[in-house]
Amino acid sequence: MSKGRLEAFTDGVVAILITIMVLELHTPEGEGWDALRPLTPVLLTYALSFIFLGIYWNNHHHMLHASQRINGRILWANLHLLFWLSLVPWLTRWMGESHLAPMPTALYGVVLLLAAIAYTILQAAILSEHGPDSKLAAAIGNDAKGRLSLLLYAVAVPLAFVNQWVSAALYVAVALIWLIPDPRIEKKLTEAERTSRSVS
Repeated sequence: MSKGRLEAFTDGVVAILITIMVLELHTPEGEGWDALRPLTPVLLTYALSFIFLGIYWNNHHHMLHASQRINGRILWANLHLLFWLSLVPWLTRWMGESHLAPMPTALYGVVLLLAAIAYTILQAAILSEHGPDSKLAAAIGNDAKGRLSLLLYAVAVPLAFVNQWVSAALYVAVALIWLIPDPRIEKKLTEAERTSRSVS
């Protein structure tokens, strides 16, 4: 099956989620800098969620670019990922407006963890379709960054009930790990293109 519709649908969903998040931001009650102070947690949570959605969109784009075909399993795995990402705007608002209260901060981490697991499942489905000798399999390798992210999320969730600021710091740490786009897929695709040019 062609991957075009899957990419277009995912792009549209991510764009809508970002739009929902920005529309959830309320106008400050006042005109000076003091009016922004109560909104600081909301704005910081929005920025973090925007970065996370951007990271997923970026890596999803690179992974699909390296893919040649999709199947029904991949379509469902992609919907599974989008389901968890669709909860990000709701938890972003709750965590921000509660000033990082333990429960919403923990649930924010649960959704990030489940989204990361869903992305791992999607990645595995695509690798299964393309085989262990594909360019994508060579680019992903042992996926140490992905496994480290899952571990940090799993630690951050219970920590939210002890110290929510440490938990939030771990969410930021995961974002920083992925903030620079993973160069492995681009590198492998570039190498493959150079090889095909030299052969031709």
